[in-house]
Amino acid sequence: MIDDTAEAGQRVGSSLAADLQTSGARSPGVGVNFGSVKTGDEITQAAVSLPAPETVRPAARIVGLPRPATPVFLGRHDDYQRLEQVLATAGETVVVTQALYGMGGVGKSEMALQYAHRSRTRYEAVWWVTAESPQQVEAGLAELTHHLVQDAARAATTEDAAAWAVGWLRAHPGWLLLLDNVTDPTHVDELLGRLEGGHALITSRRDVRWPGTTRTLRLGLLDPGPAAELITTITGRTTPHDRQTAALIAEELGYLPLALDQAAAYIRQTRITLGRYLRRLQERPARYHAKAADGDKAQATIARLWDITLETLQEQAPEAAELAWVLAQYAPSDVPRLMLGGGDEEATEAADAALGVLASHSMIDLTDEVVVMHRLTRAAVLTRAKDSSEDHAHGAVRDLALGWLQTTLPGDPDSDVTGWPVWRSLVVHVEAIAAALASSRPSEQLSHVLDQTGLFLIAQGEYQRANSVLSTAATIAEAALGPDHPDVATRLGNLAATHRALGRATEALPLDQRALAIAEAALGPDHPDVAIGLGNLAATYRDLGRAVESLAAITRAQQCALAALGTQHPTTRSLQQYADHLKDLFGVPD
Repeated sequence: MIDDTAEAGQRVGSSLAADLQTSGARSPGVGVNFGSVKTGDEITQAAVSLPAPETVRPAARIVGLPRPATPVFLGRHDDYQRLEQVLATAGETVVVTQALYGMGGVGKSEMALQYAHRSRTRYEAVWWVTAESPQQVEAGLAELTHHLVQDAARAATTEDAAAWAVGWLRAHPGWLLLLDNVTDPTHVDELLGRLEGGHALITSRRDVRWPGTTRTLRLGLLDPGPAAELITTITGRTTPHDRQTAALIAEELGYLPLALDQAAAYIRQTRITLGRYLRRLQERPARYHAKAADGDKAQATIARLWDITLETLQEQAPEAAELAWVLAQYAPSDVPRLMLGGGDEEATEAADAALGVLASHSMIDLTDEVVVMHRLTRAAVLTRAKDSSEDHAHGAVRDLALGWLQTTLPGDPDSDVTGWPVWRSLVVHVEAIAAALASSRPSEQLSHVLDQTGLFLIAQGEYQRANSVLSTAATIAEAALGPDHPDVATRLGNLAATHRALGRATEALPLDQRALAIAEAALGPDHPDVAIGLGNLAATYRDLGRAVESLAAITRAQQCALAALGTQHPTTRSLQQYADHLKDLFGVPD
């Protein structure tokens, strides 16, 4: 839920920690982490530092767009004029959609970019949000907050930062908010209902009624003339014969703008004739269309182009072909360039060179900080990999993608709030990698990445999403390491924390009990992890109203921590605070 009140930015970073507050004392977040217990006070102090939205006035116009608009924008003059006319009406929310349900690659995002670039001087702020899911909408709004108040926003949760951004937009009229590739009106209807004083421009593959507007602008395929001109303009091949051949290529590609752009980029990069490219294209005919679902011929078209491009890359730039496989393992969202290469300087330089090749073929969009592969291109790459017999090679690519991702993970998400902005950009890619590796052999590396991601989501208050991620992490860890490994206890304890946060203490109890049993058997009864497991169990008993068992568990946890760590260790002190809290809660005198 997106809350547009100023107070939204001042909530405690962890509802679990907030739930344990009493009489001004904070209890430790014992349900969140094994290995250390943190009170979260530093998070609370940073979170309340967000200024009132109405007091923040940027010195210059804000423009946050994913890339420049293409200089070759043909065949859309009438559509663009209609878009401008509708947006000239104050208070309108305009939806840019398309004529064919389900088709991608028709140029919706490019139309939105063209308007944003050409009209940016009309607005005080122009901000782009990738909006395929509610989480991405929230993350995109949070990025606006980080842009406006970077230092103050470091420790804000994604939810709080997004709420602050909505409050800022409401307090500063004259903005343009672009919500790209919305898949469901319910993902943005609450947001649009709270906004006022600006324009929201939505792109989507769905032709439905959108909240706040009765008007839509449908984008169809290009007409034959502009489609052929797009190819000749990009390639620089303008003889009469070239124009005739370009018209045939455009027809083969169904006049789909994304396909036309990729085909022209390939021709320009490889310096082949239009006729030779047409022959290659015709050699890869309807087998793709036969596989394509009704209404999804755009995917089949891009698959034909990828076949041609892949052959060239494998011959001339195999590193670029391999990088395309790696990028396809991640989500079709901004991939931070700092992730590519896994921190190795030589590998990073090789990745940078390969990115240049892929960008020259229009296979990706590239900026200084991020790289994006269009969802249709990504699907084509993955389909080719699935059809290929070289499954072992693709397994290695998935492992490489996971390794790069793991290397990029910031520090402890429970305490190191400086890493939160990077975490926000990585979560969707972690989920995509997990889906890609779902049928592969169990990987402790993936389990660790999912576990850390789950802890970040807990810190953000996204308990249901964390529950799903941590459930997968626990299942993988048990399959990879065996049911009695201490890391399995860690995963189970973190999973139990999400059940408690969701009000499902009954489901948390057997997980906490099993985690404690594993830790005691594997590490001994006096290990610090056992102390933390006992603290988790005490929290669950507390939520179940079982006072005697809760107090017994926390007393034993204190004794264990004292013996293993001493009186001054943070875990010992935190458990003492929690014990005091439970005594107050249950009315037990000291």
